[in-house]
Amino acid sequence: MNFAIVGCGFIAKKHAEAIKNIPDARLVAVCDRVPELMKPYVEKYGAQAFEEIEEMINVESIDVVNICTPSGKHASIAELVAKSGKHIIVEKPIAMTIEQTDQILEATNRNNVKLAVVHPNRFRPVSMKLKEIMDKNLLGKISHALCLVNWNRGQDYYDQAQWRGTKQHDGGVLMNQAIHNLDLLLWYLGNPLEVFSMEATRLRNIEAEDVSIGLIRFESGVLATVQASTTVYPKNYEESITIFGEKGTVKIGGTNALYLEHLALEGIEDSKIDQIKKDIKTDPWGTPGHQKIIEDMILAIREDREPAVTGEDGKKALSLVQAFYKSAKTNELIKSQ
Repeated sequence: MNFAIVGCGFIAKKHAEAIKNIPDARLVAVCDRVPELMKPYVEKYGAQAFEEIEEMINVESIDVVNICTPSGKHASIAELVAKSGKHIIVEKPIAMTIEQTDQILEATNRNNVKLAVVHPNRFRPVSMKLKEIMDKNLLGKISHALCLVNWNRGQDYYDQAQWRGTKQHDGGVLMNQAIHNLDLLLWYLGNPLEVFSMEATRLRNIEAEDVSIGLIRFESGVLATVQASTTVYPKNYEESITIFGEKGTVKIGGTNALYLEHLALEGIEDSKIDQIKKDIKTDPWGTPGHQKIIEDMILAIREDREPAVTGEDGKKALSLVQAFYKSAKTNELIKSQ
């Protein structure tokens, strides 16, 4: 199946490598307004370079277009791609606003093309193990949850491009980093009911927030605390999700939420729990999430089904971020959509 990439910045490299590692996938085209950025993809992968997306999407052999542009441009590009009849993989967040998201969803539905959103953390071995635990109800009734993303993104990170850290094209720590973890919370715990949040821009010279602390009440009654920042000195400190239930407690954690740091389950022997932890530690990253997303899109097309991470999933994560932003702005409890 033939793939094209729009936007040849940092994240495009992950997409290109993932496509290269899939036997029945091929990168045939790239598009960027800066010709220099496309050269590595032409030289390494043999992709054809286009400066205008309108020209690229007229290439009939392209099956799927991977959108890797700044987030604020996702909607307009997705609409063009959908009209051309090509399937879409779009980087997170799906868009910057719900209005833009609905524009994408309407265009893909109207043109009968498939849409996948890149939330690759779902495919990490430890994330899938926690999902299995939740689906089997091994924790029993859930009391509460804790989500932490305490990372470092220095000023040099934001100074790489003018759009970084802006509210129009990038957002802050919630939209750009912690949205992966919010997606996981929704995957594990279901729909949110209410949100309250405070945020600040403490250490980075950016328009958006570099620290956020919030509360979520889910429809099930579960309470969750979310703490996210890019201000930690001198490097990433912790990324974790902990879920507390009547029959067990589980924490996935470490610097990048790759390990089972704690697991206690009623009726499960310590030796079996130790083996589960050991198995995950043996290969914590597993198959790269971008590769899993792309492989799944290929199967979704062939089997004519929805991708594993749908546009609606992307909208739910974005809606939660937007609820956090609204609460922080108004200092009010927000009913989540």
